[in-house]
Amino acid sequence: SIIKDIITNARRLDGDVESGNGNGGDASPFRTRRAYFYWVTREQGSLEWFCGVMDEVAEADERRIIELHNHCTSVYEKGDARSALIAMLQSLHYAKNGIDVVSGSRVMTHFGRPNWAQVYQRIADENKEKRVGVFYCGEPVLTNKLRELAKKFSRKPSTKFEFHSENF
Repeated sequence: SIIKDIITNARRLDGDVESGNGNGGDASPFRTRRAYFYWVTREQGSLEWFCGVMDEVAEADERRIIELHNHCTSVYEKGDARSALIAMLQSLHYAKNGIDVVSGSRVMTHFGRPNWAQVYQRIADENKEKRVGVFYCGEPVLTNKLRELAKKFSRKPSTKFEFHSENF
């Protein structure tokens, strides 16, 4: 729902800018300029369940605000010899058809868990002098790790990560 809200607000902002209305009279203008969405699941079936939403977002996101990432943890990580053939076939199919063979969507599936430190580092590098909200919904075991990385990668006066979770 957050992703769909971002797209809706971006479209509204585009319409307001084109009509010359600024932010359309809203007290708080839409401020999201980029969103990074990571869907991490063990089950390939979860990717299939979510593929309709991902395709809808990929199609509707004309401004390319949202960067979508799928991770399937039941398959070995990139670079592992056991997943090399799957990754090669997946890449060929994606290059030819624009559809991920694992999820059946336009969003490429990565194997294994994300390297969260690298994710935070890349986002910090791309968002210098900006505030970045991190919203986590999932297994409580990852909450503390993501919160600690948000603190670690928050640099004054540069990138500031603000961590939010449903898992207190």
